[in-house]
Amino acid sequence: MFDRRKFLKVSAASASLAALSRNAFANTFDNVSKSPGFPIVISTWNFGVAANQEAWKTLSAGGRALDAVEAGVKIPEADMKNHTVGRAGYPDRNGHVTLDACIMDEHGNCGSVAAMENIAHPISVARLVMEKTPHIMLVGEGATQFAIEQGFKKEELLTPESEKAWKEWLKTAKYSPVMNIEHMPGSKYNHDTIGMLAIDAQGNISGACTTSGMAFKMHGRVGDSPIIGAGLYVDNEVGGATSTGVGEEVIRNVGSFLVVELMRRGYHPERACKEAVERIIKKKPEYSKTIQVGFLAINKKGEHGAYALQHGFEYAVCNSETQDLLIKGKSAYETSIG
Repeated sequence: MFDRRKFLKVSAASASLAALSRNAFANTFDNVSKSPGFPIVISTWNFGVAANQEAWKTLSAGGRALDAVEAGVKIPEADMKNHTVGRAGYPDRNGHVTLDACIMDEHGNCGSVAAMENIAHPISVARLVMEKTPHIMLVGEGATQFAIEQGFKKEELLTPESEKAWKEWLKTAKYSPVMNIEHMPGSKYNHDTIGMLAIDAQGNISGACTTSGMAFKMHGRVGDSPIIGAGLYVDNEVGGATSTGVGEEVIRNVGSFLVVELMRRGYHPERACKEAVERIIKKKPEYSKTIQVGFLAINKKGEHGAYALQHGFEYAVCNSETQDLLIKGKSAYETSIG
């Protein structure tokens, strides 16, 4: 027989238990969001150390991750000794310095520029594409025109040092990417990217990626760096990922999106990066010893990891405990994480 009083008592107890559970969940979430791991910023290669330190100025003051990653990657973009990113980047085979960049925030908003010339900070132009246009990507002359309309200064980016290297390359005109050359001082033909991911004190994630592309590439070539889902992807519920190395293979596998989706399935960031690398090898076994591709990722909890095809990939980490940590990423020829 139905006992109304007993039913009401049970219902009241259940409601109290549900409220208690909600409070416990809220407290747990608050503890996670205020974890010592937040805020945190990570980025590719050793030049990521200085970039992270700049991003940390924003994060440590309680600022937004989007502002932090933009400020951070502008450091290598402005570094006249860095020939892989920004104003001092090596040109294409026609002598044109063309820059690519993209940015993505916690809401899924994103902006990108590709093959842009004569503008020193493509990451800031990419952000304005995101914020001030109905589009995601602007390319070539259109990107440059938009930047000038937004107040950016048009300037010659081919430096005397880069021009000298280009003219030396023209003697043989041989194109052969050199693996891990990004962190080799004095190297002439370095090429690559800075990808940066940050979680702010509110637990929100943003990312940025910027490059001058492969040295002496074909004019008009665009790699993975400005392509959302390839060079960079952020999902604020899951985490973010970015890539480095030969962009064609990252695009072919929609690499950064893949890494985030694997983290959604519960993979640790390093394991997700490893799976993405292994898919490249499976499709193109001949690349296993000839090119470098690496991924860097962070999940919603602030756990991070990286994995690359070849030895030598490094990434920088900055949080409340350290501002200059450099970590060696694992590769396909090192011990598996299991």
